[in-house]
Amino acid sequence: MNAFTELGLNAKLVRNVSAKGYDRPSTIQAKAIPLVLSGCDLMAAAQTGTGKTAAFTLPALQVVKSLGRPGPKDVTCLILTPTRELSAQIADGLRAYGAGTKVYSQMVCGGVNIRPQIRNLARGTDILVATPGRLLDLLGQGAVRFDHVKMWVLDEADRMLDMGFIPAMRSIHAALPKQRQTLMFSATFSREVEKLA
Repeated sequence: MNAFTELGLNAKLVRNVSAKGYDRPSTIQAKAIPLVLSGCDLMAAAQTGTGKTAAFTLPALQVVKSLGRPGPKDVTCLILTPTRELSAQIADGLRAYGAGTKVYSQMVCGGVNIRPQIRNLARGTDILVATPGRLLDLLGQGAVRFDHVKMWVLDEADRMLDMGFIPAMRSIHAALPKQRQTLMFSATFSREVEKLA
């Protein structure tokens, strides 16, 4: 695969990727992006630094853009990550790759005031990046709804297991619609991660 133009991404996203200085997709991007765009569920092993974030954020931006605006408190694409640092990194990527697309993304994590997050969620969110604990708090308070989630991304699944997030992930999973696209990224696929999948 020689260029991002060959992956099925729209011209705006390709221009945004080029503006970030990337001209060729990494292996994980070349393999994952067409599959995500075609609606497939995906389990991918990818180490940090391989371009994994763009492998799911680029197609997610394109997919949600085609679905129209979500209703109040609704989320179209949910990205679950184990840490605030990783959430911030993904949120930055979404802003850069999604520049000018009118896709509304936001991040919710613990350790900061929950009230502004509740306010921002009220308008509906195209792509929500979240850590499990804070997301469950918001769900419990009725600040967010998962009835219309079309895509669920689980990033760094192995670290989720290591950090003890399985009960929280099961609760979140139970609140999601049965019909949705699921993407799971993990540095390793241990027996525990396969069981989770």
